[in-house]
Amino acid sequence: MGSWTSRARVPKPEPDPRETLDLSRLPPELLLVVLSHVPPRSLLLHCRRVCRAWRAMVDGQALWLLVLARDRSAQGRALLSLARRCLPPARPDGPCPLGHFCARRPIGRNLISNPCGQEGLRKWMVQHGGDGWVVEKNKKTVPGAPSQTCFVTSFSWCRKKQVVDLEEKGLWPELLDSGGVEIAVSDWWGARHDSGCKYRLLVKLLDAHQNVLDKFSAVPDPIEQWNNNIYLQVTHVFSNIRRGVRFVSFEHWGQDTQFWAGHYGARVTNSSVTVQVCQS
Repeated sequence: MGSWTSRARVPKPEPDPRETLDLSRLPPELLLVVLSHVPPRSLLLHCRRVCRAWRAMVDGQALWLLVLARDRSAQGRALLSLARRCLPPARPDGPCPLGHFCARRPIGRNLISNPCGQEGLRKWMVQHGGDGWVVEKNKKTVPGAPSQTCFVTSFSWCRKKQVVDLEEKGLWPELLDSGGVEIAVSDWWGARHDSGCKYRLLVKLLDAHQNVLDKFSAVPDPIEQWNNNIYLQVTHVFSNIRRGVRFVSFEHWGQDTQFWAGHYGARVTNSSVTVQVCQS
């Protein structure tokens, strides 16, 4: 008969605490480079609490400029150049606004919340007409939409509005007033095949006191009945933005043209407000 052979495990030696990497011993310039590889949210939520030295780095501008410099794309380089020209003032009582900007990444993404009704009517101020607003699945695919759902109107005008706070989204006043950004807006609207519909859009740029600085409106021709579930897109770009813009008010209306009970009116979805760096 064979015999069992036991092999004793040799325990691994405990690491010598003296050999543990002590980041506090790094020169400040090198520590900044190391911290620039940490995700922005972790820098703000965790690294800032380590010690006074780390807090000063997270609250300063140099670290966040290094974070921005990691994007080597043409858009990233343009953004870094623009940020350097309009740096926000230092805040003695909190992190540099560049930190919130890097964490929230507002440039180039849709700042409208719940654009397709994937969360019901959440985040929208609504005024119900007829049988009111509901959310349904799209009858035809809308390109680029994060969800293939839409808001549907009724036989009387239904109104829906959302106000985007640009500073809350991470954009700082000096950047908004720099003349180096533009605001693109877009909305998709359509009809179900057996019912025509009407649609209206109104977008306003507001200052800190909600005064209107600029606006765009669209009242397209109604979609006729028997339309193959068509969707149309409305777009506009606010260039040469006036100083003081702090909010974007996005508002649209819809109704059907047959005046049927239920929800046969305009179907709106994939609404968007996007801040982007001017390419010229």
